[in-house]
Amino acid sequence: MFARSVTIRLKPNRVAEFTQIVETEILPLLRQQKGFQDEITLLLPEGLQAVGISLWDDPEDADAYSKATYPRVLKALENVTGGPPEVHTFMVANSTFHKIAACVPV
Repeated sequence: MFARSVTIRLKPNRVAEFTQIVETEILPLLRQQKGFQDEITLLLPEGLQAVGISLWDDPEDADAYSKATYPRVLKALENVTGGPPEVHTFMVANSTFHKIAACVPV
């Protein structure tokens, strides 16, 4: 399993709008993507930063999403974000939810 982490700086007082966009526009897009497994969105308590973690079957699926669909996600979020997002990719090493045991790269 593979993960993309996207850290986004939010404009002040935009948490409600951000979560609405995620729910109504971004999650439906993600659910249509080959290899998509899950999305977890985290918010700092003061609401000025969000982190989205999407889980994918393999890196190729996440890469295809990044190239073809992610620009639409950025466009949907442009009114609530305060700068470009920071994107990182990871191999999922452990997950109790997805029942993944320790995975050590070879």
